Amino acid sequence: MKLEIPYQDLRSWIDLAGEVGEIRGVEGASWQEEIGMASELLNRRDPAPAVIFDKIPGYPDGHRVLVNFFGGRRKNMTLGLPSGLNNVQMSEAFTKAFQEAKPIPYEFVDDGPILENVKMGDEVNVLQFPSPQWHELDGGRYIGTGSYNITRDPDEDWVNLGTYRVMVQDEKTVGFYISPGKHGRVHRDKYIARQQPMPAAIVVGGDPLLFLLTCSEIPYRMCEYDVAGGLRGKPYQVIKGKVTGLPIPANAEIVLEGFVDPAKRKPEGPFGEWTGYYGSGLRDEPCMDVKAIYYRNKPIMLGCPPQRPPDEISRYRAILRSGLLRQALEKAGLSGIKGAWASEIGNTRMLLCIAIEQRYAGHATQVGHVASQCHVGAYAGKYVVVVDDDIDVSNLEEVVWAMITRSDPATSIDIIHNAWSTPLDPRIPPEKRAKGEMTNSRAIIDATRPYAWRDKFPPVNMPSPESARRAREKFSYLLDG
Repeated sequence: MKLEIPYQDLRSWIDLAGEVGEIRGVEGASWQEEIGMASELLNRRDPAPAVIFDKIPGYPDGHRVLVNFFGGRRKNMTLGLPSGLNNVQMSEAFTKAFQEAKPIPYEFVDDGPILENVKMGDEVNVLQFPSPQWHELDGGRYIGTGSYNITRDPDEDWVNLGTYRVMVQDEKTVGFYISPGKHGRVHRDKYIARQQPMPAAIVVGGDPLLFLLTCSEIPYRMCEYDVAGGLRGKPYQVIKGKVTGLPIPANAEIVLEGFVDPAKRKPEGPFGEWTGYYGSGLRDEPCMDVKAIYYRNKPIMLGCPPQRPPDEISRYRAILRSGLLRQALEKAGLSGIKGAWASEIGNTRMLLCIAIEQRYAGHATQVGHVASQCHVGAYAGKYVVVVDDDIDVSNLEEVVWAMITRSDPATSIDIIHNAWSTPLDPRIPPEKRAKGEMTNSRAIIDATRPYAWRDKFPPVNMPSPESARRAREKFSYLLDG
């Protein structure tokens, strides 16, 4: 399926979302508390509208913040997919398009809307934008939640775009945390080893498709601009940063440009993270000295703060990561894979669900172990549940029902020790955390009917597919209203 992406930037995306009635406006909400409160409320359910905050006290009219962009029918629109597809269908269609798209290199242009306003030197003031305090216990204001950082590898000369939280330190300084192993962290560590400042740019608001790709697991040495170009079918247009020379999106809303000094660190955090906890605490992290700010007239900040899952970014990651998980299992030579879902409740990492058609003894165990250690499942995983193919893996109620009725706690659970995790995992003990030992364990739960006597397992108390279809046709009106 070829993607039909009907928008070019954040503003045209807003226009389209408005046409389908999924944009609301709020005036007068404060950055100190109310924008964050409303964002958390919107994230608690799907569907819920996207919201644009304007007339934020202390800031000019038109300096806006958009939240909750990935939800409702906007999910299909944002990914360029037809309406009416369910989550699993969206996952398989988008993943297929993602895998088949041939990268198209980005191209430099001389001008673009991002150059409508350029502030350099003494004019730089990060506080001119209404960065919210997103969560009640956050250590400060975060301008970067729906943002991404642009860096270049000093050895291999390739450009990476990655999503990392960005905290406002003062008028001319921002700090950001990057987990070990992430591509931006690899770049930064190389500059630190050289004792050289790292050129960087931070995009705060832009093309929603590109933002989603920057928080996806794009292969090492592959540029997210090129992937976005491949999905759109044309080169992504960028301008050359005036300070660093880095490629900056020509149609972005706000961009901060500068250098990360390897010797300069400031306290960063705490911040409510994707696990639903303040996992990384307060500690000194590298800072970026902002040398230039670019922004459009009446700029729009894209806010995508993590909440206790499920939240909007987990809803997107589930779409892509679930398809990639199924592909990884099939590429490993495993047969009978009927469905895979990286559950939103585990933020697409901590709970993986796979449905199989059992073909041999040990099939479920094999699938579970491979899922826990393939590229999609290896980082920060916790639980893998393997179920029969009569279970909808995207429906948590069905998965849990299978787990409690078809597994036996004493014989159906395998444990893997010393697996790759993250400092954001709240369950890592303080003594391991102090030593930098960021590892955890994994549970592989076989929730399939026992292979040896599956034919003798009690039948399910549910109508046949044909009977269920006839019931929907005849009595679905009872569910209306």
